[in-house]
Amino acid sequence: MDSTTMLYEFADRIAAAVTFDYGSNHNARECKCAEASCRRLGIEWICIPLEFMKRYFRSALLDGPGAIPLGDDYNAENMAATVVPFRNGIMLSIAAGLAQSLGLTTVMLANHSGDHHIYPDCRPAFVSAMNSAISEGTGEKVVLEAPYTHLTKNEIAIRGAKIGVDYSLTYSCYCGGERHCGRCATCRERAEALAAAGLPVDCLPLADDHASDTTPTAQA
Repeated sequence: MDSTTMLYEFADRIAAAVTFDYGSNHNARECKCAEASCRRLGIEWICIPLEFMKRYFRSALLDGPGAIPLGDDYNAENMAATVVPFRNGIMLSIAAGLAQSLGLTTVMLANHSGDHHIYPDCRPAFVSAMNSAISEGTGEKVVLEAPYTHLTKNEIAIRGAKIGVDYSLTYSCYCGGERHCGRCATCRERAEALAAAGLPVDCLPLADDHASDTTPTAQA
């Protein structure tokens, strides 16, 4: 939701959008949605494979839907299991190199304030440090912008609703199933954000025990 909102809001200055296929439970669904939004906006979409992360890194996001905390297990301690070590640092480094190769001057990240307490690579201090590293490492040719750092997910969705973002072309569920499970952390946050923006909520809990169906058949 966050990256797609940023894609729409800043479409007039975005030359290319990048999805990293790193083997997370929900990557296949996200890729289809990202490609569809870029096609709609006429923005070049680039998908970069990072298979090594699934192979060597440890995170519930990489270990299948059964590893994702659900329902009553949703708390800061359990959600720490969904951290992918230095994910944003790795991806931003690649994006910076890509931007410089394409003759672009800016890399944008759609982190938000709700991520700060769980994900260290979404915090203001990280963004500032990465901006310095990117600027130094590219000879001051590329900078990092993160316009949503101090916004909540609800505030981002409200902005998106005002500019006509089609959130049906987004996917959030950590379990990666055919439908949003409605029980994982991102489904809960998605439901709250869509409701706050006055939009239909598409991620209510499933009525059966198959919330973690992993068939990646999202339709974008």
